[in-house]
Amino acid sequence: MKKLIASLLSAAILLGTAACGGAPSSSAPASSAAGGGSSSMEEPTEKVTIKFANHMVLENGTKDFWEKFKSDFETKHPNITLEYVTAPYDQILNTVINMAGGGDKVDIFLGETSWTPTVEESGLAVPVKNIVGDQMVADVLPGVAKAHMIDGDLYALPLYMTPFVLFYNKDLFKQAGLDPDTPPKTYDEMLKMAEKLSKLKTKDGNTVYAFGQTTASVAISGASLTSMVYNFGGRVLNDDGTLATDNAAFKDAFSMLKTLDEKKYNPQNAKLKDLRNLFALGQLAMYYDQSWGYSGIQSINSNAADFTATAAPLSGGSGKGESVVSSHCLFLMDNGDARKKASAILIKELINADTLGDFMSKVNLAYPAYTSMKDMQAIKDSPVLKGALGSLDCVQPTTFVPALNDLNLELCTFAQGLTVGKKTFDSAYPGFKSAAQKILQQ
Repeated sequence: MKKLIASLLSAAILLGTAACGGAPSSSAPASSAAGGGSSSMEEPTEKVTIKFANHMVLENGTKDFWEKFKSDFETKHPNITLEYVTAPYDQILNTVINMAGGGDKVDIFLGETSWTPTVEESGLAVPVKNIVGDQMVADVLPGVAKAHMIDGDLYALPLYMTPFVLFYNKDLFKQAGLDPDTPPKTYDEMLKMAEKLSKLKTKDGNTVYAFGQTTASVAISGASLTSMVYNFGGRVLNDDGTLATDNAAFKDAFSMLKTLDEKKYNPQNAKLKDLRNLFALGQLAMYYDQSWGYSGIQSINSNAADFTATAAPLSGGSGKGESVVSSHCLFLMDNGDARKKASAILIKELINADTLGDFMSKVNLAYPAYTSMKDMQAIKDSPVLKGALGSLDCVQPTTFVPALNDLNLELCTFAQGLTVGKKTFDSAYPGFKSAAQKILQQ
């Protein structure tokens, strides 16, 4: 039985396999295309209004795109009115929930991967195939699709996606005598390069950190640490939501983190925004981030494109460089046939290379989430994105559990114990395991 919307509101308040690293396939099936839509794409003969909850309409970097999309869409489809429901990022989920509680459901809701179980449990979202049909669902990249599924059904339709990719500074590589066109592919290669990079100083005499991995006590840091475990071929959670950390891959990943700390390659207890700042100022040679983190780098240093490059996630141990996947995605609601058909038409106009190309390659840097869009020229031509194109085949989902944010924070606590606390893995792990199991049993 679906939970009451009041229960969802409480949860929302808490929000605030091929070898990886290779080039993506150059072929895409002609019969499976993003924007393929449902089987019924006829223009409505009567006026219909669809409501689209979208926090990006309020944000300076993205509002122009969404305002133009609305204008172009309504011009092309005069019988469909697109009404944006807006609220800041940290309020949009509550806004959608409160509206639904008052009997006013939106039709489309732009959110994030991690919101999927919350929205589905509320009974608001329907399987996306109910709106757009099976063809578009089949076009979603397999690893991305898994990250948005519940009980075998896709409950969120990704606009685009990002793994945690490797950002590196080409200028610092040159200064260290390294080839800026040959980034590391494995952790062993990274350590060899890091030794040279760590000897550099900025013009002001500041230390250059060789490799950044966030460990600060915020949920996104836990997601990044989980991704590092994936790099080594491990998992943090089994498919059934139980802990999956009693293995060599988990130990190898956190042992590597400890090595980075002991060699003073990684700034301690840093948030992603701290790493972006250091990278922008030329004080960090390499670090892991989501692709859209580049906007934070560029906001600090307008010349960031001159020295920024990306590469696929590193591989370690028995791993193939797999990574956690995140997306900006659409949750779809059922408000009757007329609005469902209008929503399907909108999604067809939105999710395609022509509409999203410039947005993904210049505004909100991201990678295609669809097989038919994997070879987007705009992404291949992006000086920042092109280096990590191989990561499209490396993405893996995170198992959805109600206490995922708390578990991510516990991973951060464990990491800090190994680094700031100087504990050994063997002495710190039992405490982590006990705390993590209690969290999962809540």
